[in-house]
Amino acid sequence: MVLVESSHDTQPSNKRLKYTREPIAFDDDDLEGTTQPDDDALVVTSRISGFIVKRVLVDQGSGTEVMYLDLFRGLGLKNEDFSKYDTPLVGFDGRMVVPEGQISLPGNMEGKEVMVTFMVVNSFSSYMEILGRP
Repeated sequence: MVLVESSHDTQPSNKRLKYTREPIAFDDDDLEGTTQPDDDALVVTSRISGFIVKRVLVDQGSGTEVMYLDLFRGLGLKNEDFSKYDTPLVGFDGRMVVPEGQISLPGNMEGKEVMVTFMVVNSFSSYMEILGRP
């Protein structure tokens, strides 16, 4: 099951979105409601290509952004939408997985628009995508 919701507050078609390469950062204000020191995974909600995507893992140890095939299909994307990428990735379990391809999509977190290039993998995960620190 893919948890994707349609966004109803789309931009007017006559306006062009500006994408930046600014980092998405968190500060002490974001610690509200947590107990410190904390070593829990940071799981957020993001907007990818106009859809709200839940269960997004922010992994500072990841060198790439990963989108799982279930989400890729849930967004209505087709195999022809991604470009070839066949360099293997190493998963959390130490196994290698060869991506199905890669795709660049607009992303938005807290009003900050960025273009994100995802490696699309056909693998099981309890997350919809992983945002890393390339």
